[in-house]
Amino acid sequence: MRANIFKIPSLAILIFGLSACNPTLRNHGYIPTKDKPQAVDTESDTKASVLARLGNPSIKSTFDENTWYYLTSVRERLAYLRPITSERTITAITFNDDGQVKKVAEYGIENGQYVNFSDRETPTRGRELSVLEQIFGTIGRIPVDQLGGNQDIPGGSGGPGGGR
Repeated sequence: MRANIFKIPSLAILIFGLSACNPTLRNHGYIPTKDKPQAVDTESDTKASVLARLGNPSIKSTFDENTWYYLTSVRERLAYLRPITSERTITAITFNDDGQVKKVAEYGIENGQYVNFSDRETPTRGRELSVLEQIFGTIGRIPVDQLGGNQDIPGGSGGPGGGR
């Protein structure tokens, strides 16, 4: 009987601990309902038919309005660790000038490339002000005649009636 007192809580803690190790899956981007973007036909589909079947694209090409991208990704998050993208599908649909589908290309996570970001900063003109210079820098620069309150000046207080 005494052995069951320790076995049951130990088993419960073990099961709870193991259940915390299951990854949480999150879908991002375009989630197809019934038609997948890969099912677009180059012979018969147009911009209107693609838009009606698939909806708005995730991204339209920056330099060419005739290329639409449908992006889908699945990310796994395990406890406190950084999420990992386990699946990524990019479907690029290119249209000709008449709006007819010209090409459908599919790219996966294996087609991705790493991009190195530059940590350089663009310098600003002038000098950098300290916090105290920013706080006390306007003292003496504000004209005293504007501190009077209800004056009839553009942007001043008082509104349509002035100070009446």
